[in-house]
Amino acid sequence: MNRIWMLCLALVLSASPAHAQLDQALKSLGIGKTSSLSDPQAASGLKEALRVGADNAVNLTGRTDGYFANEAIKILMPPKLRSLEKGLRAVGYGPKVDEFILSMNRSAEAAAPAARKIFGDAIMAMTFDDARKILSGGDTAATDYFRGKTSDQLTAAFRPYVEKTMGENGVTQQYEALTGKYQSIPFAKSQDLDINDYVVGKALDGLFHELGDQERQIRQNPAARTTELLKEVFGR
Repeated sequence: MNRIWMLCLALVLSASPAHAQLDQALKSLGIGKTSSLSDPQAASGLKEALRVGADNAVNLTGRTDGYFANEAIKILMPPKLRSLEKGLRAVGYGPKVDEFILSMNRSAEAAAPAARKIFGDAIMAMTFDDARKILSGGDTAATDYFRGKTSDQLTAAFRPYVEKTMGENGVTQQYEALTGKYQSIPFAKSQDLDINDYVVGKALDGLFHELGDQERQIRQNPAARTTELLKEVFGR
């Protein structure tokens, strides 16, 4: 199945001047002119796979409990504040800590839908060099392409949503209140962290985690091929 995926990637720009390189890449995979897939079918199948995978990842994360109820991507207390969390729970502030953690996840869930258009633009902007790199990559090569091409844009797009939602939910105030309570504990050390940056970073990590999972499913699992085009191209 990985051979079909790589064939789709190779053909996405098969009409480019790099066609000779493309033929060589295909031969190295043992794929010649005997393939029953037309170039347009393969190219369309690739873009459809990327679109479906990206849409699914956004849908899964950009909903209530998309982060909070998913243990693989749930946003926890920042590592440098784990001692703060432990200290606050020890003196009865556990519910406040839990509320703070929930608010961080709600902020990430509110930001996730902003990724949809950015991912769509990245699909349209693929070049032959991108396809060639993905050809030699692993099961999440397309996800790695997205991460490299969209991380800066996603960071810029996510931050306003995170700041707005965290402001509405009082996350910054909760953070300041929690750190204030912690610092009132004897021998506690002062902590300093840009909580907005932390949530944006973890939101992106979670989104790419889900995107990678979607990519693997489309490659390997027939049930994940939810359109006729995907069944046609990846079912061969």
